[in-house]
Parts: sequence; C-alpha cells; structure tokens
Amino acid sequence: QVQLVESGGGSVQAGGSLRLSCAASGYRDSIYCVGWFRQPPGKQREGVAALYTGGGITYYANSVKGRFTISQDNANNTLYLQMNSLKPADTAMYYCGADTPPCGVGTYVMLSYTYWGHGTQVTVSS
Repeated sequence: QVQLVESGGGSVQAGGSLRLSCAASGYRDSIYCVGWFRQPPGKQREGVAALYTGGGITYYANSVKGRFTISQDNANNTLYLQMNSLKPADTAMYYCGADTPPCGVGTYVMLSYTYWGHGTQVTVSS
C-alpha cells in the first residue's frame, strides 16, 4: 500500500516562494506516476504538475508553467514542488497523488490516481 505524506505548506506574500515535499512509502516498483494537485476553496481539485518516472516525462498546468518545478529524490522517495513567484490565485490545499502503471500525466488523467496524501495548505496574500 502506497502512503504519501505532504509537508512544506504555509503562508507567504505574493511573489514569494515555497517548497512542498511529499514523502512516499510502499512503492513496489521504480516506475510510477506521481504528481501535485490543488483544490482552492469552493473549487474542484486540479492537477498542477506530474512526473512519470519511467521516462522522465513531466507535465505542468498552464497556470504554473515557468513558476513551479516538480522533482523527485529517488534515494529518499520524496517528491518536491518548488513554487516561485506565488500569486494569491495559488492559494489552495495542495495534495500529492500517485499511481502505478498503466498511468499517465495530464490534466484529466491525473485525477484518477489511486493514492493520495492528506494535503498541505498554501496561502498567498497580496
């Protein structure tokens, strides 16, 4: 059973940066899909960034391209999301999600991931 635990959220002013971490355990293989999602208050969950470890394929939502970077520390099974130039619109609960193959990275396919963390809150003030 894959378990995911997020950390690193907090409050920051617009233009600031945060780095989220997702510690994973229980993977049976080294090939899987893993990503970051967010759910603003009163809105649906959306995929922010994802990574397919089988080929190093990455995906970013248009709203975060050039500002957010997803990365993986394979030695520690930890996923990161570096968030720069944060905006108030980035305020949301951020979740880590993962799935085993067959899986994909993209706006809609990410929402079907099997494994989820409990989330970490990010608040950006203007």
